[in-house]
Amino acid sequence: MSRITITVNGQSLVGNTHQPLLEQLEQAGMQPEFQCRNGVCGACRCRLNKGQVKQEDAMAYLAAGEILTCRSVPKDDVSLAFDYQFSFIAKKAANL
Repeated sequence: MSRITITVNGQSLVGNTHQPLLEQLEQAGMQPEFQCRNGVCGACRCRLNKGQVKQEDAMAYLAAGEILTCRSVPKDDVSLAFDYQFSFIAKKAANL
């Protein structure tokens, strides 16, 4: 597992190279749009401005330069751009 940087609409977070981007964004407290989580609806579509991803098969239409965060696992540092601003939720502290 490699640690990478994921930049979303100008905000950076630490990510990895084994989980889909949608899961990583949610774990960081971001709330991007999604519906199906399996590449059919296209709701999680965004632009890949920098970096490379492994894009699993999907049925949703993608224009050049677009990816589905539910079906994309980053290979290296990536920069994403969503056409909308999404909500952030505060992460709860773990009870030890």
